[in-house]
Amino acid sequence: MSTSTTNLDDAAPQPHAIRAGSWFTRAEAWLDNRGKGAWIAAMVLGFIFAWPLGLALLAYMIWSKRMFSGNCATRRTRQSYRAATTSSGNAAFDAYKQDTLRRLEQEQQQFEDFLQRLREAKDKAEFDQFMQDRSKRRDDTPGEDAAAI
Repeated sequence: MSTSTTNLDDAAPQPHAIRAGSWFTRAEAWLDNRGKGAWIAAMVLGFIFAWPLGLALLAYMIWSKRMFSGNCATRRTRQSYRAATTSSGNAAFDAYKQDTLRRLEQEQQQFEDFLQRLREAKDKAEFDQFMQDRSKRRDDTPGEDAAAI
């Protein structure tokens, strides 16, 4: 008697998710599933083997905003958020998971608030230094102008 087991990896990309469409659509979906690094690798290989192909990939990545927006990772983030919010069937674990997620969200918010206060303090210190330097220059300037006359 043999049993077959299937390894299910929720984080793994699904290679056969898109069957319909042109080869371009399938290639685009394949690269999207692997992330921004795959797009960059494809572009570099395009430059190595045929520079117009690399240039075309670079233009497409900029035009479609894949280069700067993080569109590739957004899909994975949504999937992991969906996995984090679905019930596992175990009430104790679900309560623990919700409590942990709530605590992590609070910590993240507190950290972002701290970073904002830190940026504001740095900006204020830089501005105060600028104003101090400016007042020193203003105080030094009249003396030099009077000596020049």
